[in-house]
Amino acid sequence: MADPFEVRMRFTMQLQHLSATVSSSQRAAQYALKYRDMDEDLHSCILEQLERNNMNNRANILYFIEHFCDMATKENHLNYVRMIQRDILTIVDTVAPADGSGAANVKHVRRVLQGLQDKEVLSSDSVLEIGAALKERETNPSNVLDNEPSDGSGTPASTKVNGGMRVDKRQIEQRIEEDRERNKRLRESMWAVSGDNKDEFRKFWDEASDIGEDDFLDADEEFEEKRRMITT
Repeated sequence: MADPFEVRMRFTMQLQHLSATVSSSQRAAQYALKYRDMDEDLHSCILEQLERNNMNNRANILYFIEHFCDMATKENHLNYVRMIQRDILTIVDTVAPADGSGAANVKHVRRVLQGLQDKEVLSSDSVLEIGAALKERETNPSNVLDNEPSDGSGTPASTKVNGGMRVDKRQIEQRIEEDRERNKRLRESMWAVSGDNKDEFRKFWDEASDIGEDDFLDADEEFEEKRRMITT
């Protein structure tokens, strides 16, 4: 029988090292499903890591949750899904706090909420209600990432941007690459539908109609702006 403490620690480490790749989310989900008899304890790990990690990692955990719910449904272990449904407001509040510090995560929250709705994890009414609350949290775009004044060795690891909050350069670089990876994957998924399946493509496009070429152009401009920000 596996040691509960060791299982918890290993799962915690996986959550802390999630990236923008699907494979990292799948590995963590498979691990949690392997030890489904500890589902409540492992679910608490997800909530704890959302609270303790920076905004980059919180976004990665959020995307993991979408994959996790999908895999848990396919494995017919719905207890994980029910716990996510129960705590979705807490999850959203942690990834995109009401104080605006997670403004950069709001778009990601919207995407994941839409994904959870498409997978029938969340109802359309719930997604609309949460989406309405998120509008007020997009008004502080300068708060890109967490404030980390030191890298642990006493050396400042962050700089002030336009007289605003302190921003960690490494986190910005990480976020640029991870957002680029997600946008690349999203673009590929939108155009991977065969030309013979025009009805299916039209349905998919309608479902993702709030994401278009302008969004990709905006994302590219945002990446370049962040790059200039960390080099000045």
